[in-house]
Amino acid sequence: MSTRKRIRRKNKKSVIKKLFISTIIAIALILFTIGSYVYLQYEAGKSLSENQLSEASETPTIPKKHSTKKILSTNEPENNAPINVLLVGVDKLNNGLARTDTIMIAQYNPLNGDSKVASIMRDSYVEVPGRSNNKINASFAFGGVDLLRETIRHNFGLDIHYYALINFEGFIHLVDTIAPNGITVLTEEQMYDPNNSIKFQPGEHVLDGVNTLNYVRFRKDRENDFGRVRRQQEVLNLLKNELFTLSGISKIPKLTGMIEPHLDTNIQTSKLLSLGRDVVLNPIDEIKTLRIPIDGSFKDAYYQHAGSVLQMDLEENQKAIQEFFSN
Repeated sequence: MSTRKRIRRKNKKSVIKKLFISTIIAIALILFTIGSYVYLQYEAGKSLSENQLSEASETPTIPKKHSTKKILSTNEPENNAPINVLLVGVDKLNNGLARTDTIMIAQYNPLNGDSKVASIMRDSYVEVPGRSNNKINASFAFGGVDLLRETIRHNFGLDIHYYALINFEGFIHLVDTIAPNGITVLTEEQMYDPNNSIKFQPGEHVLDGVNTLNYVRFRKDRENDFGRVRRQQEVLNLLKNELFTLSGISKIPKLTGMIEPHLDTNIQTSKLLSLGRDVVLNPIDEIKTLRIPIDGSFKDAYYQHAGSVLQMDLEENQKAIQEFFSN
């Protein structure tokens, strides 16, 4: 082989090597930039939320009684398997105890972005482990999120990997951050509840965080809790549509930081940011929803110790929720 050919081949290898090194450096810089942006936005959101809490002299409305650190044993999702998260909306009573009127199980598949939400109506009459049968939200009052998770597993055969309790202030911040211009809803009938400052006339409304909270909590009509669950699922999809715009996706790290002070969760910060990254890479196209009990599987009943309840066919509803999350 001539000297000239050897020099050309050597030069070509040198160019390829430099190109490879430059590519690696560029990728590293991009990853560092993205990571720095995510972290700084997260910290900015967290600081903003904490400052607002401090200025309002507000303490989170999730009492420590319900923030128990005893975690039920459960298998962590492996190999990017779907993740089940228990979402609980928490209110505080005058005596300082917490109650919940929102119980949802959300599932997210990090591989393809599939997302599902099953709402369990608070008056569903179930077996509460270690206690007499009662409404499912009574399990939260009796033993916090641990007993609620155990009750769900006992009655529906579902493992809950993580939980997240959010208070009213957190929900308001969530809505106002994702949709600063509000979300648009259509009411077919008047919604009126003077005790909670709720008054919506029939027609189209653009709602900020406070009014969205009022919208999803309203139940003073013939639909009662069924209407509330329907509106909660409606608002979830509206917020999803707002979030998965180009500008909305960029808010995910900051949003995570903003709501963390209002959350009680067993999801570590690193896992929250990891989930946020997965959602950016695999955006949610549609949130599939289910309500428990399903239509035709329950009847109204009354028990002296529990009051008015939804007496459901447990076997039918267990099958429905398991098929919903497995398909």
